[in-house]
Amino acid sequence: MRFETNKEKGRAGMALAIAYFGSNGYTISIPLNDTQWYDLVIEKEGIFQTVQCKATDTEDNTIYLRSCGGHSTSVYDNVLDHPVDLLFCLDSKQHMFVIPVEDIRASGNLNSISLREAVSKFANKNSFDTSKYLVKI
Repeated sequence: MRFETNKEKGRAGMALAIAYFGSNGYTISIPLNDTQWYDLVIEKEGIFQTVQCKATDTEDNTIYLRSCGGHSTSVYDNVLDHPVDLLFCLDSKQHMFVIPVEDIRASGNLNSISLREAVSKFANKNSFDTSKYLVKI
C-alpha cells in the first residue's frame, strides 16, 4: 500500500482502526479536533482507553513514535510522552497491530518500532517483538 501524502496514510490507519475496534464490539469516540494526544477513545464493558493510530508504507515497516510536521518537519511530539493506552499500527501490507504503549515503554524503544508478523531470526534480544500484537478483523 503506497500513499501520496501523510494525510492519506493517517486516514488509512484511522479507518482501519475504527473497522477493527468496531468489529470487535467497542464503542468508538472520535475527538472533534486534532489537538489532543490520541486519535480515538474506545470503550468496552465500561473500560475506556485512548488510542493513537499510526501507519507506514515503508519497506521495513518502521513506525516512528514521534510526530513531525510544519515546514521544517521538526519533531513536535512523541507517543510515549503521553498517557495513551494503545498504539494501533497499520503496515505496508495492511497487517494491523494493537500494542499497549506500556509494553513499548518497558522495552526501552523510544523512537521507533519495526512491525513484523513473525520474530525475525536476525532479531537481537533487545528487539521489540510486534508479532504477538498482530490482529485481524
